[in-house]
Amino acid sequence: MILAALCPEDTADCDGVLAALVDRLSGQGGRAVGAVQLPSIGAARLMDLRLLPSGALLRISQDLGPEATGCRLDAGALEMAVAAAEAALAASPADLLVVNRFGRQEAEGRGFAALIGAALEAGVPVIVGLSPKFRRNFIEFAGDLAEWLPADAAALQDWWERTRAPV
Repeated sequence: MILAALCPEDTADCDGVLAALVDRLSGQGGRAVGAVQLPSIGAARLMDLRLLPSGALLRISQDLGPEATGCRLDAGALEMAVAAAEAALAASPADLLVVNRFGRQEAEGRGFAALIGAALEAGVPVIVGLSPKFRRNFIEFAGDLAEWLPADAAALQDWWERTRAPV
């Protein structure tokens, strides 16, 4: 399957293994587009993305203060990340689309949702991180097209090699 999903209890576990997969692919001359999330910063738990393939950093969260309990996502910044990924995918063929999180925006048909479909339609493998909170939404989105992987570097590497194997 060319669509894979990681859904660990701690979504931070996605970040490191996705970044490592991207770095291995890049080291082998491959080209990944999309975004990987960097570790949260400080008590405000600000979220930054490393955009692929450029490496540019983009903050996608808002500091709502220490007492805030609502969603910190800056939907406009997320859409900027999506636009960058769309442009990168259109500019040159990609070997992989990386989506740091399938979250509320994607569950509602926004964010990276359309780009995931476009990449799959073009035959580009897609790997997605998600929180258990959005597992049901992702299943509704992907149906039985996704392979579920543990947030483990060896499992991701195995999946990657299988997606690239000649049929």
